[in-house]
Amino acid sequence: MSTYDFIGIGLGPYNLGLACLTEPIEELDGLFLESKPDFDWHPGMLLDGVTLQTPFIADLVTMADPTSPYSFLNYVKESGRMYSFYIREIFYPLRAEYNDYCRWAAGKLRSVRFGHTVTRVEYDEADGVYTVHARQETTGEATTHRARRLVLGTGTPPYVPGACRDLGGDWIHNADYLSGKAALQAKKSITIVGSGQSAAEIYQDLLADIDSCGYRLNWVTRSPRFFPLEYTKLTLEMTSPEYVDYFHALPEDTRYRLESEQKILFKGIDADLINGIYELLYQKSIAGPVPTRLLTNTELTGAAHDAATGTYTLGLRHTEQERDFSLTTEGLVLATGYRYEPPAFLEPVRDRLRWDSRGRFDVARNYSIDTTGREVFLQNGGTHTHSITSPDLGMGPYRNSWIIRELLGREYYPVEKTIAFQEFGAPQGEADRG
Repeated sequence: MSTYDFIGIGLGPYNLGLACLTEPIEELDGLFLESKPDFDWHPGMLLDGVTLQTPFIADLVTMADPTSPYSFLNYVKESGRMYSFYIREIFYPLRAEYNDYCRWAAGKLRSVRFGHTVTRVEYDEADGVYTVHARQETTGEATTHRARRLVLGTGTPPYVPGACRDLGGDWIHNADYLSGKAALQAKKSITIVGSGQSAAEIYQDLLADIDSCGYRLNWVTRSPRFFPLEYTKLTLEMTSPEYVDYFHALPEDTRYRLESEQKILFKGIDADLINGIYELLYQKSIAGPVPTRLLTNTELTGAAHDAATGTYTLGLRHTEQERDFSLTTEGLVLATGYRYEPPAFLEPVRDRLRWDSRGRFDVARNYSIDTTGREVFLQNGGTHTHSITSPDLGMGPYRNSWIIRELLGREYYPVEKTIAFQEFGAPQGEADRG
């Protein structure tokens, strides 16, 4: 059995970017295993007209290699839309377009194997390699692969609040919104729980049809207001090598505090979308009161489903007034985002991995999570160690450049060291006297 230099497990945008960037490197022999039958990025949220919150240059490869044939611009050129994209003058790709771009790139790669679900990872002490066991979904055949290193790109599964676990009925997570939309719109009332971009997109989509479908629509958010995504340029410098260096060197407790405080920097709502929702509410209000409620400062504390009536009763608490109340609804959408969980297939090699005091991966500056610091690398899942750069699409090629340097033992793609105008930490020694 041949031994690969590395195996990438999971094929979201980050490992797909790694596959594109390693494809031309003859010294690296890699394999990527993905359980899905083909590439499909958040299919439940591919709403018409919805764009990414990052510009097209934050594609799979450009920030590492602007000459790569796997760039977004090459995709639109091969698709015959280069001049249309140029004339459009909107540099934020449609989300469906980005998904199609990723499918286009994946279709060009030799190292990708779809329909392979990894079931177990073991370590062979004698040979110093990882053995990756997988199941081929179409045939059920068990396969085995060996590699000296691993890159984990399994993504973040949908998060369900504790109050809704084991809740019956036909509630949906925002990850399944499009497939459940028709059934939702047949109900007399719909409630969305959540505070980020997905919640806002779903609210706007359902609000547009509120008159023709005749339902009541509620939006419940724990946030004190509908926070816009902060996208000013000096704030964007927090997605920089210097800020990663600064953040990673902070004490663990400080990093966890900042992780909680910085959520609006990557989980906020696009300002144009907030304004669009307000404009839609205003337009609909001309004909009379709109059957909708937007409840801020409201935390979900409990939930119960009544199968006889097909309704949910949500226990809610206004966090500032400290008042409890309830809301009854037929349809329920949990736009509660995603949360990283270590894959179960890693359990046999758990002792080879580093963990912090809170049971999460202790991710080194070079993105490794194993005890040697050079064998197992993590894509995403590191907001507690690498800050808001972890889920940022534009920083994916930067992280992959780091990982490729670790895999090769030398720098293949230039890894930026300093790009920020501002300083994030205290000056070394005495500051200059002004």
